[in-house]
Amino acid sequence: MTGTSKSIAFIGLGIMGGPMAAHLVRAGHRVTGVNLEQDAVDRLIAAGGRGAANIAEAVRDAGVVITMVPADPHVEQVMFGADGVLAAARPGTLVIDMSSIKPGTSIAVAEAGAERRLRVLDAPVSGGEAGAIEAVLSIMVGGEAADFAAALPLFEVLGKTVVHVGPHGAGQTVKAANQLIVAGTIQLVAEALLFLERAGVDTEAGLRVLAGGLAGSTVLDRKARVMRERDFRPGFRIDLHHKDMGIVTESAREFDLVLPLAGLTAQLVASLRAQGGGGLDHSGLLLGLERLNGGPDDSGSKQGDN
Repeated sequence: MTGTSKSIAFIGLGIMGGPMAAHLVRAGHRVTGVNLEQDAVDRLIAAGGRGAANIAEAVRDAGVVITMVPADPHVEQVMFGADGVLAAARPGTLVIDMSSIKPGTSIAVAEAGAERRLRVLDAPVSGGEAGAIEAVLSIMVGGEAADFAAALPLFEVLGKTVVHVGPHGAGQTVKAANQLIVAGTIQLVAEALLFLERAGVDTEAGLRVLAGGLAGSTVLDRKARVMRERDFRPGFRIDLHHKDMGIVTESAREFDLVLPLAGLTAQLVASLRAQGGGGLDHSGLLLGLERLNGGPDDSGSKQGDN
């Protein structure tokens, strides 16, 4: 581990947050977790961490607070609540929100934090559940350079690509761009896969050779097998990607930008969600494509909880 041991409050121990908090424990930090479901807290305790009954208890004596929750309303509740982070954290505390939310929300949190002498960073991540488990996340960070430097040893425990991308809110803007690329690429992989299947090509061989050329990508590496097997159990849910595509399209309007593929991709994500697929992994875009082409036999797919 780089640097000294820190006392960390980690709020949000879900698919991503749970493994991330456990990595920080293994790196020698004192991590206290808070989560709506107690079983997630119990897993952190089993990994060597601690649990707290509420946010105020967790952050009161923490030098660092990390939040990893699903969307803007959750961040606002965690940060601005009567017993939330901004009310309970000590002046000087480093507050790192690693959720994926609107840039404007991150800026509002940073401004409110500064009034309370808190140091705030927005640091959303890319890499999905596998990236969190393997500690190979890409982390895009907005905020003051000095605060980024202070947090860097913690980020290096969690990820392999860590970049300070600009002022408050910049991390969220880069994350929105990331989500646009990811959703668009998944849709194109789905279309390529269905194209190969309809042509009678060996899809395992076909996708393997595509991955070795200019068409290769992390999306293809991580999603090709599960898409071939129609295994749509969630790593990153369509519900969350729908939220992220909303951030993209809303921001594009604010910037007076025309992004045709962003709009189409957002509609395809929204369509699958409207059909009841919100709980599927975002690779489930293949299912939506199959329905556009006459409807698949869903009996063999693994869809998890919708």
